[in-house]
Amino acid sequence: MRKIAIITGTRAEFGLLSPLIDKIQSDKEMQLQLIVTAMHLSPEFGYTVDEIEKKGYKIDKKVECLLSSDSAVGITKSIGLAMIGFADALNELSPDLVIILGDRTEMLAAATTAMVANIPIAHIHGGETTEGAYDESIRHAITKMSFLHFASTEVYKKRIIQLGEHPDRVFNVGGIGLDSINNLELLNKEEFEKSIDFQLGKNNILITFHPVTLENQSARGQFQAILDFLNSLHDTHFIFTHANSDKNGRVINQMIEEFVNKNKKRSIAFKSLGQLRYLSALKYMDLILGNSSSGICEVPSFNIPTINIGDRQKGRILSESVIQTEPNSSDLSQAFAKATDPSYLEKIKNQKQLYGSGNTAEKIMSVLRLQTDNDLKKAFHDIQF
Repeated sequence: MRKIAIITGTRAEFGLLSPLIDKIQSDKEMQLQLIVTAMHLSPEFGYTVDEIEKKGYKIDKKVECLLSSDSAVGITKSIGLAMIGFADALNELSPDLVIILGDRTEMLAAATTAMVANIPIAHIHGGETTEGAYDESIRHAITKMSFLHFASTEVYKKRIIQLGEHPDRVFNVGGIGLDSINNLELLNKEEFEKSIDFQLGKNNILITFHPVTLENQSARGQFQAILDFLNSLHDTHFIFTHANSDKNGRVINQMIEEFVNKNKKRSIAFKSLGQLRYLSALKYMDLILGNSSSGICEVPSFNIPTINIGDRQKGRILSESVIQTEPNSSDLSQAFAKATDPSYLEKIKNQKQLYGSGNTAEKIMSVLRLQTDNDLKKAFHDIQF
C-alpha cells in the first residue's frame, strides 16, 4: 500500500485539498498521511487544526513552525523551524509521495525537506504567476523540486514545461477549488446568517486582503485606502476574513478589527470562516473585494464580480468577472461602478469558466493510481526556441 502524505498549513488550502484527501483516504491501494502545520496550529489565526479534527480526519503529524513575528527575519526563521519539523515528520512517516499545494513559505520548507529525503513530490497549482508576491519565486522553486505537476489551466501547464519539466509528468487538471463548490451542500441564507451570527444587508461585500510581500511597508496605506472606500458606501454590509501569516499581515488584521469595532452593525470579521461558510457566503455576496487567489480561481464560478486590488495576483489568468484595480479611491470607485453595472452583471452570467469543471481530485487520482516510476533523476526538458 502506497503511503501518500498531504501537507496543509492554512484554512483555505485545507478546503481546497479536502476532496483529494477524501479520495485518497477511501482508496484501497493508498494510505493517507495528513501533516498539519503553520497557521493551522496558531491561536492567532484561529487554531484551525480543531476544524480538521472535528471533521473526523486523523492527523498523523503536527509540525509547529510559526514564530510570533511577521517581519522578514521572523518569516525566515519560521521557514527554518518548519524544515527541522518536516525532517522529523517525513523520516518517521516515510511516505512514498508528498503532495503540496501552492506557494507558501511552509510549503517551500516541506518541498526542500522531501527533496533532500528523496521522496517524490506532487505539486498542485504550479506554473502560475503572482508578480507582486514572493510566492512567485517559491512556486517556481517547488516546481523544480517536484516530480509530478498538476496545473489548473493549459497555459500554466505549458509554463511548467517551459521551466524544464517533462510533458509526461505535467497534467492540466483544472482548479481543485471547484470540486467542493460542485459537491458541497451550501447553507441557505438563514442558515448562513445564523452560522456567523450576523444579518446580511441590502448589499453585501466579502473582503480578503493580504500583504503584497514584494513591496515594503505598503500594507497599511493600501488597506487604509480600501477601508476609506468601504466607509463611503451606503446600505452595504461587510464580511472580512483576516490576512494570513505573510510578512506585514498583522497590521491588516489590526485595522480590520478597528474598523469592525467602529461599524458593528454593518461589519464582522473572522480569522477563519471555514470552507462551508466561505463558499456559502459567496452565494449571497454582491461582490468580492481584495487580492486573494480565491477571487480569481473559485469566485467566478458563482458569476459574481471580483474587484482584484493591486499587484499581489498580477500575472494570473483572469475571468471576465474579475476587475483589476489599484488601491486608491478613484480607481476603487470606478471598479465598483463597473461591478454594480446591470449590463456587466448580465454579461458575466454566461462567462467562460477558465479553471475547469470541478472534477480535479478525480483527475489527480487517475494519475496517482497509474504512477509507478519514482526515478527522481530528471533530465531538463528543453523546448524548441
